[in-house]
Amino acid sequence: MLSTTSGYVPENTTDPWFEPCSRDGDNSLGAHLSFLYYFMFVFSVVTNVLVLVIIHWFDKMNTVVNIMLMNLVVSSLIFMSSLPFLGIYMQVSNWIFGSVMCKVIFSVYYLGFYSSVFFLTLLTFDRYLAIVYLMPAIHIRSRHNAIIACTVVWVISGLACIRPMLLHNTHMFLGTEYCEMYFRDLPNIDVKMLKKSGFYIQLFVFLILPLAVNIFCYIRIAITAISTNVASKNKAFRVIFFIVVLFFISWIPFNIVELLNEEPKDCKEEQRLGYALHVTRNMAYFYFCVSPIFYTFVGKRFQDYFKQLLLKCFPSLRKHISINAVNKTTMFTAGTELSVRY
Repeated sequence: MLSTTSGYVPENTTDPWFEPCSRDGDNSLGAHLSFLYYFMFVFSVVTNVLVLVIIHWFDKMNTVVNIMLMNLVVSSLIFMSSLPFLGIYMQVSNWIFGSVMCKVIFSVYYLGFYSSVFFLTLLTFDRYLAIVYLMPAIHIRSRHNAIIACTVVWVISGLACIRPMLLHNTHMFLGTEYCEMYFRDLPNIDVKMLKKSGFYIQLFVFLILPLAVNIFCYIRIAITAISTNVASKNKAFRVIFFIVVLFFISWIPFNIVELLNEEPKDCKEEQRLGYALHVTRNMAYFYFCVSPIFYTFVGKRFQDYFKQLLLKCFPSLRKHISINAVNKTTMFTAGTELSVRY
């Protein structure tokens, strides 16, 4: 569950009845940790907008990587735009934005969250093609195919948001308004089936599938990096290894805890999972916040573009910043090619 927990179980729910459970402890932890949401929001907006500006000024949209990267940036901004609202909600323990915004904010949250996972996986797969099958993959890694792949990601992510949009709503409990996903009767909709389908979608589509693709691609990339005699391969391999380890550390625990929260449980177990959810959730949010940096600022080309942008805005820095010649027809992102300058 993404919000402050009331311990309330609607009368029409298909789940077994539990007595209201005090969640003051884990809700207090969530309220304190939610201050990080504002930092992540500001940091993400600044860095992602900077990435978009550099792509627009220097590289336009001519490459496959740039198309995918732009979509990842947009996805991250969509996701991060929901965090200030969630931060306020968790701190005041009261939903003050109304029922319409309850559905809107959580639909935006899931759209950004789901699409970010897929775009990160798509970028991993593109790196895999560029490194392992450099020449044979030239025709596959076309601008046309990249646009189609990104469109498919948005469609799948949008369809996955239908369930939380239908189920999220506001309700009053002990004088406090909550915005939660709870399973009440809906006209012409099998709520029980909708709940069960959400569990399997979360498990197979947004956990097992991305992990399987990332594991396969990174293993093949690692093998290629080790077997290729390129001067910069050690640095490239370290960057790739760091990205995948951070992905696993931040993504797997959060998904496991969320899946455990899908099933009804007693009060003590709810409290324990509540603490775990607040911690793992912030780990996952942090990864989505900083992930565009791993695909941009660690690359030598992007660093040179950033320096050029600084000099455009602040010419007085020219005596302090040196810039190497940059080919403006391509842009490197971490791991796209092993021979790039670091």
